Amino acid sequence: MSKKKIFTIGAKELRVKANPITKFDTRLGLILRDMAETMYEAEGIGLAAPQVGIARRMIVVDVGEGLMEFINPEIIASSGECGMGEGCLSVPGRRGYVIRPEKVTVTAQDQKGKHFTVEADGLLARCIQHEIDHLDGILYVDKMEHEIFPEDEEEDADEAEAKPE
Repeated sequence: MSKKKIFTIGAKELRVKANPITKFDTRLGLILRDMAETMYEAEGIGLAAPQVGIARRMIVVDVGEGLMEFINPEIIASSGECGMGEGCLSVPGRRGYVIRPEKVTVTAQDQKGKHFTVEADGLLARCIQHEIDHLDGILYVDKMEHEIFPEDEEEDADEAEAKPE
């Protein structure tokens, strides 16, 4: 396995529109494996190919429910709205408040090219949307309502503790 370099904000690799995958071979599986290893080592919950300099439409995600791989993912339906703090391996040390659909339906392909559909909500939906944005050269900082600073998160935690149940 081979850990990849994660490009950070300002790198031109993050602003490309990724190309669809058309060849489903052993090399594709190796790239996905390396992406997953890179994501886990960086303690992330998602990683898109452009973040490691590969301009192809593939993402890996693990929000605690096991590794999921999406090749040529496309959001075909969404509903609701939810705002929360987001971070990104390509924007280290920063967080922002982003409003996204609460639920999404995504179609994609697996390593062998077989099509599948996933309905997701909560953190999984947010993570998938965040990673698909990367495939279109979009970072969460392009969508955020405002930046979240560490002291903001401390105040929110203090307020939550002070509220009676």
